[in-house]
Amino acid sequence: MSRSDVATSSRAAAGDRGRLERFADGVWLDTQPVGFLGLRLTATMAVLQLKDGDVLLFSPITMTRARRAAVDAVGRVAHLYAPNLYHHLWLGEWAAAYPAARVHAPAGLSKKRPGLRVDRVHGAAPEPAFAGVVEELAIDGFRLKESVLFFQPARTLVVADLVHNVGRPPHRWTALYTRTMGFYGRVALSRMIRWAAFSDRRAARRSVDAVLAWPFERLVVGHGQPLTDEARAAVAAAYRWLPAATG
Repeated sequence: MSRSDVATSSRAAAGDRGRLERFADGVWLDTQPVGFLGLRLTATMAVLQLKDGDVLLFSPITMTRARRAAVDAVGRVAHLYAPNLYHHLWLGEWAAAYPAARVHAPAGLSKKRPGLRVDRVHGAAPEPAFAGVVEELAIDGFRLKESVLFFQPARTLVVADLVHNVGRPPHRWTALYTRTMGFYGRVALSRMIRWAAFSDRRAARRSVDAVLAWPFERLVVGHGQPLTDEARAAVAAAYRWLPAATG
């Protein structure tokens, strides 16, 4: 399925939803259906409230009138965050609607999306507005160029594709695929991503270990259900396949 197919199918399914669910202090979530390779999944957007009341949108999903109103009710949209090279499909419409918001994106996204405004590349100088609230970490050796966030006030780790938690999908093809790829009914990473998306496994292991050093208790994933407890143990278990870094 092409990028436009994914965008069209999810937009049609989203309708004019816009109900943010409070997940933790300073964290709200919204989801929409998405389709890829015939799979029926969901995509999650996280809204994080910073110290000054401004908000950061992590992996924005389709902007509808209701969804925009719900986000505006939380605070001023000051930051739009594309977590990797694949979670960016709806970033442009939010950037156009909020021209004063700073757009954060991975290196390489500007080449992939030449018309997309990017104000700060992941790994550049620290963002002053994040200080004391949001820590970010790039996952080295990961071809998706993902950066993950640790929202300190709620001890919440926010990721896009570092792990999935799609549960037990009722759709037959989605269930078959997720079983085959090892992420049916558990927090895990698709075997396809394991095989194809790591250019340097030792570097990736060091990054995962750095993530696990954060004192997070909750987890928000890009696809599937969030976890309210034992999140660190779940992420650690999901990466047992990745050998310990040496040297």
